[in-house]
Amino acid sequence: MNAVIECHWLTKRHGDLTRLDALDLTVKEGEVLALLGHNGAGKTTTMKLILGLISPSAGTLSVLGSAPDGPHAETLRRHLGYLPENVSFYEQLTGREVLAYFARLKRVDRRQVDKLLERVGLGDAARRRVKTYSKGMRQRLGLAQALLGEPRLLLLDEPTTGLDPAATRDFYETVRELRERGCTVLLSSHVLPGVEPYIDRALILGGGRRLALGSLDELRREASLPLTIRARGRWPGVDWSEGWEDTRISPRHLNGSALELGVHPSAKMSALRRLTGTPGVEDIDVLPPTLEHLYGHFSAPVTAASSTSKGDAP
Repeated sequence: MNAVIECHWLTKRHGDLTRLDALDLTVKEGEVLALLGHNGAGKTTTMKLILGLISPSAGTLSVLGSAPDGPHAETLRRHLGYLPENVSFYEQLTGREVLAYFARLKRVDRRQVDKLLERVGLGDAARRRVKTYSKGMRQRLGLAQALLGEPRLLLLDEPTTGLDPAATRDFYETVRELRERGCTVLLSSHVLPGVEPYIDRALILGGGRRLALGSLDELRREASLPLTIRARGRWPGVDWSEGWEDTRISPRHLNGSALELGVHPSAKMSALRRLTGTPGVEDIDVLPPTLEHLYGHFSAPVTAASSTSKGDAP
């Protein structure tokens, strides 16, 4: 597949402050990449560079085959969709009028407007003024704006802000559909459990630097974090938390019908063999580290350094 985003040693400085430091990244067509990091990690700077709103201080960046701040920037942006974290529209206009306005700016067929409003659940509110919209409705209008022109690359900054659970689920189903059509999606979110089922890879930034990049399986192998094994059954009067001599296996919770183990990946089969051979065990769940666990692991050194720096400040 073709590279939609490709950057080498991409760097952005503001005076003495380095916002993004020597980022190497390739994003393929049809890929969904989560851009993760604490505030100030470099996520927004990365998106602004990709959109061509700011220019690199050093390194190279190619989006859909050209520099986003180059002579073809205007043409390039017609193939991009962008949903900022805080959407803002002309409040006296109706939802349909807002979307028609952006369609003219983007030079796309205005017949898309009503279809997109229906798609994001605003068909019944199309004739209402934006000032009557709730925060979630404005967010959905922002998503419709980002989808104008069937973009080849979609950038979403905290896209589920203000959405209820049903609308959030619908949003990620839209992301899945776009991916299947070959659209590349770059999304930033602090709601990690929500994005986990829908992404191909995650890029974790900290202090402007790349801390980790890979699929969930690749990040799990790199982090080598303990997984959780939960066993349920009937073992009255027996303490199954005892007898685990292997230091890679640690019982963390026990009651009359459940046992929970923290298990290093290298000891998974050993723990499962014992549990499957234990009388009274009726069910076993194996839970790998989540995206939230992985994010905490890779970002911990940067967080600790930041806290130490703040603590040393006068």
